[in-house]
Amino acid sequence: MNVEEILARLIAFPSVVGAPNGAIVDWVREYCEAAGAEVTVLRGPEGDRSNLFVTIGARRARGYILSGHMDVVPAGEREWHSDPFVLRQDGARLHGRGTSDMKGFLACVLAAVPRLAAMNLPQPIHLAFSYDEEAGARGVPHLIAALPSLCEKPLGAIIGEPSRMEAVRAHKGKAAVRLEVIGRSGHSSRPELGLNAVHAMAGLVTQIVAYGQTLAIGPFDTDFAPPYSSLQVGVIAGGQSVNIIPDCCTADIEVRAVPGVSPRSLLEPVKTQLTALRDSGFEVAWHELSAYPG
Repeated sequence: MNVEEILARLIAFPSVVGAPNGAIVDWVREYCEAAGAEVTVLRGPEGDRSNLFVTIGARRARGYILSGHMDVVPAGEREWHSDPFVLRQDGARLHGRGTSDMKGFLACVLAAVPRLAAMNLPQPIHLAFSYDEEAGARGVPHLIAALPSLCEKPLGAIIGEPSRMEAVRAHKGKAAVRLEVIGRSGHSSRPELGLNAVHAMAGLVTQIVAYGQTLAIGPFDTDFAPPYSSLQVGVIAGGQSVNIIPDCCTADIEVRAVPGVSPRSLLEPVKTQLTALRDSGFEVAWHELSAYPG
């Protein structure tokens, strides 16, 4: 199979982050085993998704890892004019969910597997494919923990994230949290009898956005674009009907921190603002979704 054929097969798997990924894992495993590679499937604690590790060449020598993730973000954007899980060619471009991030890289690597397996490599090439990267790299820690039993200490790793073909030596640290505000429900005709969680969250989000804008004043690291830490509110959910006072509202936010700044420390002012809602009678909760250093 050539790169385009492999990419079409990979795109056809709707391996959306947070969903079971057994189908794509099984296909990659069977493909690599057919080429003579050694494959280990590492089931994650969720029970319905797995990492995958492939060794080509001498296992007990030190080698390099080619690493990527099998999951993709959801494809709910209105800009899609075709099935996002069917590879489509438009001139010199290939379109489909994950063509760039990052099944294109996986396809390039897999296309080389038969040739690499035929070389009898004295130093191995390893493939490390993880799950749920798009949810804060939830799968790869389990894969990293298993590395000592899978191979000798690697000489290095190449992570095939889209970077416009420029070498990137590091990434920002990140932390993501879900804020939950719990009020008191009631009929919209008597707002004074309820506690509107959406209204409270709206005020909180306004404060959070204003705080996020202050991060642009530094500290700076010019190796990154933008050269400062950042904050985003990505998802807000709450309410069930326009005539019911919403008793619950959640907001998912993330911060990305330049080196030398702890992502969790950037969230402390947000936690303080959330906790202050208790003074108005609301209950609040703080759920960490993911965190990793830069």
